[in-house]
Amino acid sequence: MSAKSLNPSGIGPIVSSAHLAEGALPALSEFEFGMILASHAFHRWMMRCIAAAGVPDLSPLDVLILHTVNHRGRAKRLADICLVLSIEETHLVSYGVKKLQSAGLVTSGRAGKEKTVVITEKGREICTKYREIRDKLLIGPLSTTTLDKEQLSEIAAMMRALSGHYDQAARAAASL
Repeated sequence: MSAKSLNPSGIGPIVSSAHLAEGALPALSEFEFGMILASHAFHRWMMRCIAAAGVPDLSPLDVLILHTVNHRGRAKRLADICLVLSIEETHLVSYGVKKLQSAGLVTSGRAGKEKTVVITEKGREICTKYREIRDKLLIGPLSTTTLDKEQLSEIAAMMRALSGHYDQAARAAASL
């Protein structure tokens, strides 16, 4: 699907900050605006879906931590959760874990000197219910569209690669 087919008016790239799109790569500004919209929509979706699954007071980060802890059914170290989710501020993950513990969704333990987090049966049930709601409300309707699964995988790979460029640019900006 070409950019022209998504913007048939030909009025130029759809961006939130025209002054940033005036540079050498206006398509990046267009991507960033799409990422902003997708990010906010995804956060709203996670909060509504987890609430429908029975846990109404979780933030998007809490939901991500819950799914990460549930991933493959193994205990996770806080450092591993931060690494997987690309979170530098470990206190945010610690706070999320405490919130999930209070809700009975995870429990903590130790592996040597390191704190670990494990999903509880209640947490597993909530993740299963979340998946069922996701299947019905998101995947079901999406499967009736012309969504190209290979193209979606390519976009995901491109976004992961671009995240590396943003991380490198952030490191460089921090050294200025």
